[in-house]
Amino acid sequence: MDAYQHYAEQLAELQAQNNYRRFKAIEREDSGYIKLSPQAPGAMLDLSSNDYLGLSFDKALLEEFKATYGLPMHALGSASSRLLTGQFEEHAKLEGLLAESFARAALVFNSGYHANIGILPALTDEQSLIISDELIHASIIDGIRLSKAQRRRFEHQDLAQLEQLLLEAEADPKLNKVFVVLESVYSMDGDVADLQAVVALKQKYPKVMLYVDEAHGIGVYGERGLGVAEAQGVLPQIDFLVGAFGKAIASVGGYLICAPVIREYLINKMRPLIFSTNLPPLNAAWTYFAFKKMLGMQQERAHLQGLSRDLRQAILAKGLDCHSQSHIVPIIYGANQLAIEKAATMQGAGFYALPIRYPTVPQGQARVRLSLHAALDWQQLEPLLGYC
Repeated sequence: MDAYQHYAEQLAELQAQNNYRRFKAIEREDSGYIKLSPQAPGAMLDLSSNDYLGLSFDKALLEEFKATYGLPMHALGSASSRLLTGQFEEHAKLEGLLAESFARAALVFNSGYHANIGILPALTDEQSLIISDELIHASIIDGIRLSKAQRRRFEHQDLAQLEQLLLEAEADPKLNKVFVVLESVYSMDGDVADLQAVVALKQKYPKVMLYVDEAHGIGVYGERGLGVAEAQGVLPQIDFLVGAFGKAIASVGGYLICAPVIREYLINKMRPLIFSTNLPPLNAAWTYFAFKKMLGMQQERAHLQGLSRDLRQAILAKGLDCHSQSHIVPIIYGANQLAIEKAATMQGAGFYALPIRYPTVPQGQARVRLSLHAALDWQQLEPLLGYC
């Protein structure tokens, strides 16, 4: 038997289910437009990126960065883990900016995925319980699987069920720590967590610590763009505030905001941090530059919030299924094939929107997800409504 036959059969099954994925050749043009290949008929408005502030194609910003930073010889690679020789001034400067902005200790990682697969396994043991929202990101799920902790899930955003699980955990003498894990903005549904209510639960149960992933909230929410936790006034109450630079900050990498003792503990215990080559200094320098600019982008945040609200209302007015609360606006069609066809129609009309299918979302909830950014205006978006 062909050793690879099993894998070929699995791929054929994915194709039959309209779940087959492939890389695309993408050409990026000015002002948030892309082409799928040199032979493609025309540029499309990119509505699939996570670049929520439009920083990645801001030419003035890029030119300012180049003029400010230059290109030292050491900038293109760290060539080592942070604990060997991979730590540079640029990394320390970035963590210093984060610590100053959040008024807590900060630790930077190679990606948000690295953060989520490493933090919980390092902090938990057999006497720990992780209680997570059922729709957390795959990276957090993988981190929970790698941990030795006991695991429970609650239905998405169901805080009554969460409290019942907390009551049971508080009464269990074998448990010494309970980690409640959730996201601030959920990337497939676009809904926003009630962090104030979750913090109120934490304060009722002494064993509880909160782990919140702000990957899709950083840059977009809060007066300074520090996320939903800032907007809802609960930054100091979140024990482990995880974020990513690969979205609104238009860079790469992840971070954790935490107590100083947790930072030092992870430096000594977190395997993805200890055993990974560090981010290039050039990347850390760009992240520092972009993050500092982001802190003052109140006008862009307000524009994005208004644009998102207008699009959500217009989609609902057409009778379509959309329960987003944010700049991530999914239109739920249900069947895989219908979502694929709708996305193709939008692309044919000049809007690069993609279908999202199982296993990224539950079976029967295939959708086209629209990701908005602050460089868009309503005149660009309104024609899309005719193709939904």
